Amino acid sequence: MKMRFLIPLVLGLSALSSAAAADTGERSRTAAAIFAGGCFWCMEPPFDKTEGVISTTSGYTGGTSANPTYEEVSAGGTGHAEAVKIVYDPSKVSYAELLHIFWRNVDPLRKDAQFCDTGSQYRSAIFPLDEEQKRLAEESKRELEDSGRFSQPIVTEIAEAGPFFPAESYHQDYYMKNPNRYTFYRWSCGRDARLEQIWGDEAGGH
Repeated sequence: MKMRFLIPLVLGLSALSSAAAADTGERSRTAAAIFAGGCFWCMEPPFDKTEGVISTTSGYTGGTSANPTYEEVSAGGTGHAEAVKIVYDPSKVSYAELLHIFWRNVDPLRKDAQFCDTGSQYRSAIFPLDEEQKRLAEESKRELEDSGRFSQPIVTEIAEAGPFFPAESYHQDYYMKNPNRYTFYRWSCGRDARLEQIWGDEAGGH
């Protein structure tokens, strides 16, 4: 009798171990990236449309206080930037490709502001999560500087990633939850007009 129960138990443990290994393997096939480009509502769509991107989360990073609120960050006293955290599948989209999308959705020539929003909380920035991301970020910035495309210096910062704090739930996927308000804000802020002025046909590229 004991053997009858032991065999299913061993088989059950083996199945659990295989499932756990598969789950670990699945998780290892994802990576994350953090970018700041002014209003985080506007930074979610270009990445959400990109094949290989699993999720985008609006939030705050680069500041000094823990668990900041939108009111605190927007007031400009915490040092945080509005940012977006991207979880992606590196087998389908590379970090270099995400950098390409990032640059073409920001104004890299304006310091501590983006479009109609002013203050360091709206700065454009890349927050590498490891040395390889830092190398690629610096390389992409250097390529743009050497391209002769701009007569002004590129002021987008590349800064060490600190803790990332997700924004309040009503900010997540705002462009889908409130499409009319989002479209009006984006238009009135002059985002697309300025992106086209800077990047031409590449503006908003994804």
